[in-house]
Amino acid sequence: MSADTPLMKDPEPRAGTTAPGGELIRLEGVTKRFGTNTVLDDLDFTIDPGKHVTLIGPSGSGKTTILRLLMTLTQPDEGTITVDGQRLFPAPEKQVREVRKKIGMVFQQFNLFPNMSVLRNVTEAPVQVLGMSKDEAEARARELLELVGLADKCDARPTRLSGGQQQRVAIARALAMRPQVLLLDEVTSALDPELVAGVLDLLRDIARSTDITMLCVTHEMGFARDISDKVLMFDGGRVIESGSPEQIFSEPEQDRTREFLGAVL
Repeated sequence: MSADTPLMKDPEPRAGTTAPGGELIRLEGVTKRFGTNTVLDDLDFTIDPGKHVTLIGPSGSGKTTILRLLMTLTQPDEGTITVDGQRLFPAPEKQVREVRKKIGMVFQQFNLFPNMSVLRNVTEAPVQVLGMSKDEAEARARELLELVGLADKCDARPTRLSGGQQQRVAIARALAMRPQVLLLDEVTSALDPELVAGVLDLLRDIARSTDITMLCVTHEMGFARDISDKVLMFDGGRVIESGSPEQIFSEPEQDRTREFLGAVL
């Protein structure tokens, strides 16, 4: 599949889409503690719609916690989170559910339902959460499974697939919700090395061929350089440096960034 191949056939964006030039995600003063450990420390940053932002930094620096906050899998102790002009935290539960529909996530572990077929894994949330008809959900799921190279696996159970194939199903499942934001959390870390390139190539095509906003946590620095509009270097729960991939990877300003990149490149 070439990078110029259109990946989506959605005729209309979901209602509430941010106007061009507006912020899509804003974190202000976000602090998260686990016991005495401050994982995020008075964090502020924004992401514009359609941009691809990659978070890099050592393990334990707070990167995945940001994704978990946006997925409402955990809550900040302080601060506010806004998505598409609507408050995600703090906010009433009904509003949280509505805002949460704008966000999809692909996890390190595939988290597929083993008792469901591949097709149903992709259709279940659009039917149950978005209220999409079964026929519409299945049509979209088949289109997305073709996109990820698994059109012939609709009736298979996830346990019959390789790790790379399961992660491709997980990507299709996330896209089936028509999210405005796609969160990627170390999506190749659970894969055998020979399967990594195929999944990263698929994500590169999605990044280049759609206007979906991406927030990515990865240790794959080549991938981060390829897809990112902006890279944020984290350390100790704070952004210590941000810039274009060229600036961060070629001419980092901070000693800590140079030290980290020297260890992983």
